[in-house]
Amino acid sequence: MPKIFKETVSHTDVALGWFLQNRRLTRALGAMLLIGVLYNPVKAFGATLPGSHSVALAWDRSSSSSVTGYRVYYGAASGSYTNSVRVENVTTGTISGLVGGINYQFAVAACTASGVESDLSNGLTYAVPGTLSSVRVGVTSNRQVTLTVTGQSGHTYGIEATQDLRTWTIIGSVTLGISGSALFSDVNAPALPKRFYRIRE
Repeated sequence: MPKIFKETVSHTDVALGWFLQNRRLTRALGAMLLIGVLYNPVKAFGATLPGSHSVALAWDRSSSSSVTGYRVYYGAASGSYTNSVRVENVTTGTISGLVGGINYQFAVAACTASGVESDLSNGLTYAVPGTLSSVRVGVTSNRQVTLTVTGQSGHTYGIEATQDLRTWTIIGSVTLGISGSALFSDVNAPALPKRFYRIRE
């Protein structure tokens, strides 16, 4: 009489089989991710030095009972307020994201609930101390490289490049205008496999 063999599968065998399949799947996904990264590089990369400048402002409260808040106007050009921030019915506010070395002008207007604003207050000029400089690198699909340099208005920055992070070469310079920023195009970048940048005042 033939023997009948009964195969038993333990929970340990099932778990081990699942683990091995899962590990193979993880390796396959990892390889696909690596291939995706190599063949679809990031289009842009930026590096900014840590920190940004801010200023705390205070103003007198309006005597009108219809005032429900204030709007702080500011800008880097004399008499030109290119930015504004709405605040609640308070008499203080903090403006952040200011660039070091630039003179900003501030003014405040009182606002009603319907959005009507008063005339601007007298202007206040604030010179942001220090120099916060940075370079942002943008790369297009055809490998054209554009550098956005920010720093102290009126200052000249040399742009240096390297392929090995050891030998740096000056490839150009920019002088920053009133906005505190300037653009520079690296026309040689498409012919190189990789390139790193830095700026020096």
